[in-house]
Amino acid sequence: MNAAAAPQSDFKVPRAASVLRHSVTESIRNAILVGRFRPGERLPERELCEMTGVSRTLVREALRQLESEGLIHVIPHRGPVVDRVSPEQAEGIYQVREELEGLACQLFAEHASDAQRKALQDAFQALKRAMTHGTALERLTAKNFFYQQLLDGAGNEALTTTLRLLNSRVMLLRSTSMQAPGRSRKSVAELADVMEAVAARDGKAARRAGSLHVRNAAKVAIEILRQSNEAAEEESAATS
Repeated sequence: MNAAAAPQSDFKVPRAASVLRHSVTESIRNAILVGRFRPGERLPERELCEMTGVSRTLVREALRQLESEGLIHVIPHRGPVVDRVSPEQAEGIYQVREELEGLACQLFAEHASDAQRKALQDAFQALKRAMTHGTALERLTAKNFFYQQLLDGAGNEALTTTLRLLNSRVMLLRSTSMQAPGRSRKSVAELADVMEAVAARDGKAARRAGSLHVRNAAKVAIEILRQSNEAAEEESAATS
């Protein structure tokens, strides 16, 4: 994915004071997730200020938040850099995701209210539209919103809290898997199986479908990470 897929205007921040700090953090996070800044790449404060249209103070506060989430790290005398997720780290995260998101699908199928089922169905329809016609940022936003509705309907606070601790890296891996040609179409088909099981209130089938969706995403994302790491190592060796 390249910068052309994510126009700079997508990251402009609204000026409402009550949401400004959160909006700056979201803007920089989204810029990373859609490939505006790549793993291992520096995040120059001046460029971030121009991209978001806010002051250095707000940018620095946002960077501290993203550092606490493990999305970036600060290198002495170099500044903030987008973190790399190794294939091994990704595999561990996906193992946790498979269990937790499969459970979320089961709990939703068994316990969600009619209103929550309608909200998930609406989110799924929006996701399908975004996957067909949306930008990289719109696709990622729609996918994240679908999962938000799923967790809301699952009704398990501990489950939601645990996944939120992994949230930034989960979103980064989600964005990575969506880069693969044809993956968006397959992802929608897999989630359609989840929706079918949810509609039937079949918790076990929903769990199987949700787990399979994560396993398939894992295969794609981990292979992309392996290829990316190999390319980075070759480039480093060539310039050393």
